[in-house]
Amino acid sequence: MAPLYVVTPQTKETVKFKRIVASIAEIGLVEPIVVTRDRQDPTQYTLLDGHLRLEVLKDQGATETPCIISTDDEAFTYNKRISRLATIQEHKMILRALTLGASEERLAKALNVNIKTLQDKRRLLDGICPEAAEMLKDKQVALTGFRILKKMKPMRQIEAAQLMVTMNKYTVNYAQSLLAGTPESQLVSGATPKKIKGISRQQLDLMERESANLEREVRLVEDSYGADHLDLVLARGYVTRLVSNERITRYLALHHEEFLPEFEKITEREAFVS
Repeated sequence: MAPLYVVTPQTKETVKFKRIVASIAEIGLVEPIVVTRDRQDPTQYTLLDGHLRLEVLKDQGATETPCIISTDDEAFTYNKRISRLATIQEHKMILRALTLGASEERLAKALNVNIKTLQDKRRLLDGICPEAAEMLKDKQVALTGFRILKKMKPMRQIEAAQLMVTMNKYTVNYAQSLLAGTPESQLVSGATPKKIKGISRQQLDLMERESANLEREVRLVEDSYGADHLDLVLARGYVTRLVSNERITRYLALHHEEFLPEFEKITEREAFVS
């Protein structure tokens, strides 16, 4: 089996690796490793996901392990879709381990966390609407970030998740800022955003309006992105054809010299002028 990368001795000293060691020792392998058949030699496999898990098993002397065979043989495509220890993925693994019969105490020991933290991880998606959970399923959002989202009503959760993904920000501070900019009508009963010193009610109202405007602008960009991209591709192709024509480039060089360098930048090539 050919791995995509080598697990170094330094990696084996990390907290993440030691946690996997403890987990496998306590409850066994919960998530099988993922492989794909080699195109040239069907008897060989390429390891797509589970490098650390496989290394732990090898260190323990294991000679075989359950595998999932991926029908997608493009390693980059597969790895782009999966998430490694993303918060929601960890939540699902915990639920699966509990379903398989592992006790909370044993699982908490395996993950090197206390019982309360494990229970929080188990209840991670309680109060999170499915649409928001789907958008954040492969993102590194802290437990506190999900607690903040739970203070919002479903539609606002979706808006907040969209902003997190668009801005590529999943920090607690960003989640708190989204909560601060959420109108009270979009908060669940009894939930109040944390008061921020030095910010008046008028400033919070302004943040709410700016947040709503940003959301509208994001949706407009998303709606028009595909058409705009297609237009740009077609326009670039047309300019490329123009610059590739010797007669046109000679004419531009003689009469519109200032345009030619810009066209060359667009096409990322040098025009032929003799």
